[in-house]
Amino acid sequence: MSANASASGQPGRPLVRKFDQRLSELITAIYPDERKRPGYARLAKEIRETTGGTISGTYLWELATGKKRNVTLEQLDVLAEFFGVPPEYFISEEVAERVGSQLRLATALRDARVRNLALRAQGLSPATLDAVLAIVNEARKVQNLSSVHDDGPPPARS
Repeated sequence: MSANASASGQPGRPLVRKFDQRLSELITAIYPDERKRPGYARLAKEIRETTGGTISGTYLWELATGKKRNVTLEQLDVLAEFFGVPPEYFISEEVAERVGSQLRLATALRDARVRNLALRAQGLSPATLDAVLAIVNEARKVQNLSSVHDDGPPPARS
């Protein structure tokens, strides 16, 4: 069985499945503007300066693109420290989902208009919040945007 086959969802290899995807998501979360995103060499330097751990730019690129999957525990710890996630993020579906949810929220809240909308909605009645949520969901449909899944309770039905 090839490395790609085992990494693409075959059972028995949970430590390597989706590692590249998760690392890429972290890079995108920290550097959402592709034009301002550092190259892998610069990112490796930032990781080294921030954590004291070492990882080469080439190896970081190989991990992020799935070319390599043999990350050491030390490198895993350095990456987790730099990105501010638990090391389990890279190997646990449950932890990855929880962190992914937090990343999506943090990314959304970078936009001042999204923050303003959220802050202004605070204190509204549950029925009014449901109405505002329905309006936002319809606006997303009109703009052909994917639905957003949150971790909150389902909206109350009247």
